[in-house]
Amino acid sequence: MALQSPGGKLALSHKHDWMILLILAAIEGLLNIIEPFHRYIGKDMMTDLVFPFKQDTIPMWAVPVYSILIPILIFVGFYFVRKDIYDLHHAILGLMFSSLITGVITDSIKDAVGRPRPNFFERCFPDKIPVFDTITGDVLCSGLPKVIKEGYKSFPSGHTSWSFAGLGFLSWYLSGKVRVFDRRGHIAKLCIVLLPLLIASLVGVTRVDDYWHHWTDVFAGGIIGLTVSSLCYLLLFPFPTLAQGWAPHAFFHVMKENECPYQRGNLSSQVTRSDDLSMEMEMENMENGTTRSK
Repeated sequence: MALQSPGGKLALSHKHDWMILLILAAIEGLLNIIEPFHRYIGKDMMTDLVFPFKQDTIPMWAVPVYSILIPILIFVGFYFVRKDIYDLHHAILGLMFSSLITGVITDSIKDAVGRPRPNFFERCFPDKIPVFDTITGDVLCSGLPKVIKEGYKSFPSGHTSWSFAGLGFLSWYLSGKVRVFDRRGHIAKLCIVLLPLLIASLVGVTRVDDYWHHWTDVFAGGIIGLTVSSLCYLLLFPFPTLAQGWAPHAFFHVMKENECPYQRGNLSSQVTRSDDLSMEMEMENMENGTTRSK
């Protein structure tokens, strides 16, 4: 059975983490259903909200593809090389936590702030005839309710925060795997690590170019995504500058647990040393990607 495999047992040992992920996904879905706060928008405030209403350069459905699916495929690729189930499991777990926590934070702020998008005028008045309440001076929108609802979700940028959550995590992951901080000065490694961050930044730029967000929305989204991805990665993996930065914390915990019985037993020091050397060779093979599946 799948649950009896090492990967299945590892997933079961983290069942509470996976349950929390399901709860976060449910909260994220709810946040996208509820109506955001409708901030007061008077006639004099329309100056910065009359930009063209056009289609996204990067549609929302593409965001989980490049920020979640592609990183997972990269994790799987490293698994086939190193056969480290702890690395694969914790990488996927950390990525999902990074993405969903970022999503919940982002959409919570969106709904609470209710900042209008730069293209709000055309969303609110598709016929381009503005109408305002004679008493309050607030807008009286005539557009589609769904389009108007999205018009109040400018701050912060969801595309940007999700991009930095997934691709920021991938950047951390790659920095440990290619050992970019090994002090050998290989700039090519740095380029590999920075590429996901560049892609996330360009996604943010498209949000401003499409007039779906103000630049401050994009900046805030990037900070949220990068902060959460950093915390999630460092929760599960050592800092990439450390000698053991190539594998998750759990891997080294297991190695220590396997080492303890030998230290407590009555084996001779020569046998214990032999086992320690064998363990060190196994860890070195794992680090270099030369471990063979048994």
